[in-house]
Amino acid sequence: MVAGSTRNDLLETHGHSAARAADVATVLSRVLYLNFLVAAAKIALGLSPGAVSVLTDGFHSLTDTASNIVGIIGVRAASAPPDGDHPYGHRKFETMASVGILIFLLLVLREVLSAAWERFRTGGEPTITPLTFIVMAGTFAVNVGVVLYERRAGRRLHSEVLLADAHHTMSDLMTSATVIAALIGVSFGYHELDPLAAVVVAGFIGYACWEIFQSTSGILADRIVIPEDALMAVVKSVPEVIGAEKIRTRGSADFVFLDLHVWLPAEMSLDEAHHVSHVVKDRLMEHFPQIKDAIIHIEPPPD
Repeated sequence: MVAGSTRNDLLETHGHSAARAADVATVLSRVLYLNFLVAAAKIALGLSPGAVSVLTDGFHSLTDTASNIVGIIGVRAASAPPDGDHPYGHRKFETMASVGILIFLLLVLREVLSAAWERFRTGGEPTITPLTFIVMAGTFAVNVGVVLYERRAGRRLHSEVLLADAHHTMSDLMTSATVIAALIGVSFGYHELDPLAAVVVAGFIGYACWEIFQSTSGILADRIVIPEDALMAVVKSVPEVIGAEKIRTRGSADFVFLDLHVWLPAEMSLDEAHHVSHVVKDRLMEHFPQIKDAIIHIEPPPD
């Protein structure tokens, strides 16, 4: 006997998913405009004095804008309800959007290293003015606000895309701080700090890539989401349950699929076993609201 959620049960969650997707898209749209302004200011500043560190930081910020666009597309696709071809829904499209952010970061990493090597090879003396520091400080302040806003919204909405994009913008903060420090050194005659800062930028970007890779690969590879011991404790809290095995979870942090085998007394009637299975399911979903679908296999205990 198997107790579980039907397709109608999954459809019931779609209303909440659609509202959540709209909230995530709103956050990304607001951040999109801010990131575009930051990128435009840095690129214009970098092209004017020829500071490779400022220019590469501007291109890094420009990928924030592209990432936001990818995220909006991914979130809207992920909010679609289950259908005949996707009975489990479309939530992994959001994870795929996070992979898109990772790809953009890798492209930026390549361009930053290329620009830094070219400046090391050819040399050059960038022009540093008070406007340089004003623009860099202003864009830094904007990015601080974006990170705090996205992190808060990402945790509230349990959104992979918002948290991944916040990681991306956080790397922007670290790179901007490095660039500002390098520009101070350049203004005192240490011109080699300009391409050196670009290399440090590459290090920050590489670390952000690794963090996003760890998060998205775990979801796509169906890594365990909820510890088995925690689930077992809830299952055994139902008096009629003798034990359980083959407890498996997969999905994202806020949208978990669960299946497990529950042992019930062999002499228990079919109706009673069916009732107990739903008690187990309801208790699990009460303790773990992130569980959206639970398949419970009922069987007698092993010899």
